[in-house]
Amino acid sequence: MKKLILSAAISFALGGFIFAQSDARQLTLEASRKASVDESIIYLKNRVSKISDPVQKRALYIFMASLQEQMSFYSDAQISYASAASIAAADAEGFPKKSNEQLVLDAVRCALSAGDSDTAELYLNSAVRNSKNARIRAYIKLYSQWSRLCRADTAEDLQEPILILQSYAKNEAMSFVKPAVLLTLWYLTGEKSYGVEIQGLYPNSMEAAVVNGDAQLLPTPFWFFVPKKGEAEQGTGSLAAVELPKDEQNADANGAISLPGLNASSSPAAAQASGNVPSAPASASGEKSACKLQVGFFASKKNAESLSDELKKKGFSPYITSETRSSGNTYYLVLLNDEDGSLADRLRSNGYECYVVE
Repeated sequence: MKKLILSAAISFALGGFIFAQSDARQLTLEASRKASVDESIIYLKNRVSKISDPVQKRALYIFMASLQEQMSFYSDAQISYASAASIAAADAEGFPKKSNEQLVLDAVRCALSAGDSDTAELYLNSAVRNSKNARIRAYIKLYSQWSRLCRADTAEDLQEPILILQSYAKNEAMSFVKPAVLLTLWYLTGEKSYGVEIQGLYPNSMEAAVVNGDAQLLPTPFWFFVPKKGEAEQGTGSLAAVELPKDEQNADANGAISLPGLNASSSPAAAQASGNVPSAPASASGEKSACKLQVGFFASKKNAESLSDELKKKGFSPYITSETRSSGNTYYLVLLNDEDGSLADRLRSNGYECYVVE
């Protein structure tokens, strides 16, 4: 099973990288031959520090970060993205074109997914704050509000961010991130009007897929642990085509961006990294059989317990197990036993994504 997960993740991450310069290409291909995701990432970590050419070093950091993010290792991914952003070098041939400003935003996104708003704020207050790129400035404003939401403890703490997001939804300069702004408002307030607006203006977007019920939000702290003022209702699914965003083009110079507190060799900055690890789907034959479902994967036991308590309140019977990886990190899994194959549908109808692990 782990080998299957690794192959799928590496294949996804390799998509735009396969024709990269020889050293980076050889390293990414060698990583794909490892027996597990952990071994693959450890291999890349050991090799990237030995690369002297800044173009290829930066490219390999970006590749490693994309792999870590796909596997929900958000704390590690934010360090890798930030490390790439700190290197003044051009894009490697065959790799996605990304400015260092965009890489800083990638690091912010991963820090927020890990619930680490402090690190996100450090990155947002770096030189990227003075960007001349309108798209970058729009994302900085959006992520700044997401960072505030990460720190919210009560529904009252949502008042000012909601007002600001409402003003963003009407601001032409924020058009780059309007679907995400509307989705945030829909999720926080439960007001159907925001969902209707998303479906009308952006019918083929990922945000519309979430509102329609064709896609689920992963249980990261920003989405699942922020207090809400209402309950957003997803549709039952329409199989809408998802319009993926294009890669940020290299409109800005790739000068190094100095980020406070960055140490690429350090341990992850956030102690409560969370998110689901993808796993093989249920059999396509349609047969109903007993299996084990994973609903959460956390580096923080407290976050695992929070999700478990939330599930119990909704009538489910979750339990928590732990596993220690070869890296030495211990993770906590929130699991449920599906005795007749019907539990996955119940979970998804309640807004929880799940994966078969046995």
